Amino acid sequence: MRAYVAMGDSFTAGLEPGKPRWPDKLAQALGPDVHYENLAEVGATSEQVEREQLPAALELNPDLVTLVCGANDVLDSTRPDPDAYAARLSSMFARLRHGAPDVEILTATYPDLSRFLELRPRSRARVERGMRLINAACRAIARRYDVAVLEGFDHPMARVRAAFADDGFHPSAEGHRHAAAGFLGSLRAGAPA
Repeated sequence: MRAYVAMGDSFTAGLEPGKPRWPDKLAQALGPDVHYENLAEVGATSEQVEREQLPAALELNPDLVTLVCGANDVLDSTRPDPDAYAARLSSMFARLRHGAPDVEILTATYPDLSRFLELRPRSRARVERGMRLINAACRAIARRYDVAVLEGFDHPMARVRAAFADDGFHPSAEGHRHAAAGFLGSLRAGAPA
């Protein structure tokens, strides 16, 4: 493996400069000879990931890509559109497969982001439903493109408050450690014997 590129939103970008993030830990586990770029941006929607991060990722000719987005598609809209999200994710996976035919792609579903946020009942229900729809679309598109999915929604750590930062939304240091271990496990499980 020569190059690893991380794409996505604040789950991947992290919030605090200088603090270790799960992609950093994954890159470290891959070894010092692997070129690593984290293109993720705080607040990025799937549309922004496709428009702004995908071209840069393709230029790097990666062997491994982690691509996790969709939470902001739910949080930034009162009516998230899972079909539009699915179309964008499908387009990104297809373009990655075309531009780097041997690339290994990993993605993840999100935990129930409403669990630890202070939300009114209607907002909580909207966010929880939106995340279920986005996650279902992610699973379906990933199956179509043979992309490994790390399950965040039903993962036991999704119910552990310590896995989340003070805001109840982003990963804590412990959450980043568990995400890195999960992605590394998915990568090793898919590696040829």
